[in-house]
Order: sequence, then C-alpha cells, then structure tokens
Amino acid sequence: MSIHVVNEAKRCLNCKKPQCRVGCPIETQIPQMIELFLKGELMKAGEMLFENNPLSIVCSLICDHDKQCEGHCILNKKGMPVHISSIENYISTAYFDRMKLGIPKKNGIKAAIIGSGPAGITIAVDLAQKGYDVTIFESKDKIGGVLRYGIPEFRLPKAILEKYLEKLKEMGIKIRPNTVIGLTISVDDLIRDGYKSIFIGTGVWKPNRLRIKGETLGHVHFGINYLSNPDVYDLGEKVVIIGAGNAAMDVARTVLRNGTSNVTVYSRTATAAASPREVEYAKIDGVEFEYEVAPVEITDDGVIFRKVKVDENENVIWEDKETFFRPADSVIISVSQGARNRIVSTTTGIEVNERGLLVTDGKGETTRAGIFASGDVVLGAKTVVEAVKYSKTVAAAMDEYMQKFKDI
Repeated sequence: MSIHVVNEAKRCLNCKKPQCRVGCPIETQIPQMIELFLKGELMKAGEMLFENNPLSIVCSLICDHDKQCEGHCILNKKGMPVHISSIENYISTAYFDRMKLGIPKKNGIKAAIIGSGPAGITIAVDLAQKGYDVTIFESKDKIGGVLRYGIPEFRLPKAILEKYLEKLKEMGIKIRPNTVIGLTISVDDLIRDGYKSIFIGTGVWKPNRLRIKGETLGHVHFGINYLSNPDVYDLGEKVVIIGAGNAAMDVARTVLRNGTSNVTVYSRTATAAASPREVEYAKIDGVEFEYEVAPVEITDDGVIFRKVKVDENENVIWEDKETFFRPADSVIISVSQGARNRIVSTTTGIEVNERGLLVTDGKGETTRAGIFASGDVVLGAKTVVEAVKYSKTVAAAMDEYMQKFKDI
C-alpha cells in the first residue's frame, strides 16, 4: 500500500468536534476507529466499522473522500488531510477476512430482497443478523448490482464481491441468481409463498437518452451498458463520450484500458459534473475534454455539435447558430440512468413519481404495505454510501413491520 496507514493514523488530531465525521454521510466514528487501530485493537475497530456500514471496504475505495471525510479534515486547511480512506480500507479488509458471522437463530419469518446492489446487501445483512430468513433475488448471474456491473475493476476489484458472497452464505442468506422479478415471478407470487416483507433495490439500469437523430446507429452505445461488460465491445481508435459525470469518467478510463487510443469527453457545462479527483485521474490516463458543447446529431462518421451556455440547472441560455463536426469510430452516451418498470408494471399498488422512481415514505415503505424500497430506484443515481445510509433506516422499518408476524 502506497500510504503508510500507521503514520497516517498518527497524524490524526483526535478533534473534540471531528469534522471528518460530519463530512461522512453515514457518520463513521473516524477518531474512535483510528484510536482503536493505534491501540492494536484492529478487530474491534473493524467490527465497529462493519456494524455501522456493512460496505465499509467498498466505501473506503470508491467514496468521494475529497468532498466527504478527508475534505472535512481540519488538517486540510494548512496542508494534507489524514488519508482516512486508506486507514479504513486496511482495517475493514483485515476484519472482513477474519470475521465469522455464522447463521443467527432464525425467527421463522421470511423476507425477500429484490436486487443485490449496495442497498440489497445492506438490508440482507441487517435482517439476517436479526434472525429473518432472507432470500436475495438477483436478475444477473452474480451479486453486486452497480458495484459489479457499473464500477470498473480498476476502481473496485471484483474479488471483494466474491468475499461478500461467501459472507452472505455464511449468514444463511439464500441467493437466486438469474431471477428477474416482474417476468416469470411476480411480487404477488412472493407474498403467496410466505414472504412477510419485500424489499425492492433494483437500481437504475435504463439509460437516459439524448433524443437526437442517430442514437440507434450501430456504433452508438450507452455508458451503463458498456460498463456491464466492456470486453464485448469493439470501439475502434477514436471514441466520443457524451456526458461528464462520474460514470462517464469510469467509461472513458475503461475505454482507454481496453485499447482505444483517442477518447474525448464532451460536456454541456463549463466544468465536468464528475468530482475533481475523477477528472484529474481521467486526464492523467489520457482522456481529453471539450466543454460547453451540445450534440445535435450523431452520424455514421461522428457527432455534430454546437457551442452552448447553460445555467445552474443546465437549461440552455445561449447556443451558437453554427455547428461543428467531430469524427468518431464509436459514440458512448453517458448522461445518467432511470428505473426500469418491470416490477411496477406487474404489481398493483406501487406508485412511482414523474421520473419513474418508487414513491416511499420517510422509512422506505412504498405505497403498498409491506413492500419497501431504497437505493437508486428511490433516490435516483446517488453514491453507494448514501444508499447504505438510507437502507439502514429501511431495514429498521422492515423489522418493525415484520414484528407483528412473530407470534403468528
């Protein structure tokens, strides 16, 4: 590890009012974690992290630390912040490799988890620890959701997800891969078969479109589809990426790693929507950028753009009358995603908002009693740590809802 975690831990000032914790969406007890680590109580520190955030290892690698814990570190004002992410990763990895969860005593109540992304894993672990008989229904062949199919290997090694699979099995959690709820099996089928509470964490896998001419051409692809399996794409030597969020940075850097030599990201805004660190890494990898441009049409040979200016809500306030052309062998559109409607279209009583996202109350219950949801399918495309935080609240609500079935 390039950062010496012991030296970094010793730099912590153990502030009375730790701003690092304020900056963490899930309020990780960072000073306490570091104190235990320096005292040699590695497993205790790891247990504390896991209890607060079952995806602590993942978050230590992919969170936007510059905006969160490290960005709020008091040492940031005069120099370099404590490299909290490296310390957390070291502790979490060591604990995760050694911890023995075992199968908790069962209470005889079944709970169904639809989707094994960050939200689904969090809730499955929480409910299993409370004794519920948990089954995860995953539409793909492997667990992880966006962690596996939306984040590149160089940012999140998939071996970590294989470890999670083993831990879930250790807890007695059942997993049904390649099972799409809303096709052969419906939510009503789950209720018929005795699941007392159902969680929907299916994420957002429907790519947003540009709605311009040329989107159906053979050399045009969507970013979330590309990230799911980059190896099956033959993109050529010159690739245009439309969109400049964090997902677009993942796409651009993956394209370069898969042999393309010329990759350019095009953004409607004056600066990229992605975090500054992700943009810096993309530039170091060789990605080029063009700002304040909007695509007009995609052709067989490239993309026609025009210069624009947008306001803070990305509404166009000025556009050039002239257009210009950028040649491309392939075009990848990466402008966020929305939710699919397989479950909603086959289930009565579940409402969605104007964006197609599930409507829930403050504790994650949908408009149908006993059916809960969290993660991107409720919040839209957000960070992993935000999904974990909200999912902990939802797991507590599901537990409360299912308590009434304990004596039946």
